[in-house]
Amino acid sequence: PGDKQLEPLKYAKVAMEASVSRSKAEGCILGTTSLLYHCLAKGKSVALVLRDVGVLLIEGSSAKMRFYPDFLEKMTGEKMTGKTMQEKATLKLDMVVSREVPVASLAFTSRVVIFP
Repeated sequence: PGDKQLEPLKYAKVAMEASVSRSKAEGCILGTTSLLYHCLAKGKSVALVLRDVGVLLIEGSSAKMRFYPDFLEKMTGEKMTGKTMQEKATLKLDMVVSREVPVASLAFTSRVVIFP
């Protein structure tokens, strides 16, 4: 909507960052997005694990992002101690998740497709 424009994904740049061929990068991206589309179309719960950031959990028509503490530390410049995390939890930062927590345990449903 509005004046936002889509930019094509730069497969060559992704390939270079991942140290793979352009065709392999493109195939992986297209395969993943196709699988994600089909899972969502069938109403399956999906978790996208975003390395170094957190987990995006999509269930039905709702989506919730849970962030890793070290990512939040980088973004806020604050060390996320237990006390700080507890204080921030009251400010809607209940979206913090440990890397050790099993991703499937974040879902309300018993089944979730996890995209690493």
